[in-house]
Amino acid sequence: MSFVVPHLRLRYAGAQKILESAIRKAEEIKVPQCVVVVDDGGHLLSFARMDGAKVLSIDSALAKARTAASSRVPTGGVPAEMEQKLSMATGLKLTNLKGGLPIVVEGHVIGAIGVGSGTGDQDVEVAKAGLAALADALSTPNAKL
Repeated sequence: MSFVVPHLRLRYAGAQKILESAIRKAEEIKVPQCVVVVDDGGHLLSFARMDGAKVLSIDSALAKARTAASSRVPTGGVPAEMEQKLSMATGLKLTNLKGGLPIVVEGHVIGAIGVGSGTGDQDVEVAKAGLAALADALSTPNAKL
């Protein structure tokens, strides 16, 4: 029986790649956003608040990222009747707003991205663009995990 397992870890360079791609997508769709990238424990690795993004979206973007990292699924999928109960049970840390996506590499959640300031669908679109940049980088020959 083994007592330890290898652990992939999202590094700052990977977080920045995700953040920069998400920002490019937000600029492309002309929706200023708050973008947060966290590690698998929900700890902040990278953040940007674009000019014009809503100030309170800083908090919601971080909550989305932390929720996606801890639950290991995209935010926005909790049944409506459970939203408040789960939020209260987690000390208001869980959110069901769309825009949080886990970062999965080799089947392991290594972090998450949270995006806020647009509609839920715009937030998801920007988050997906961030994740796609990391996936593309990891699929290139000689990519370092």
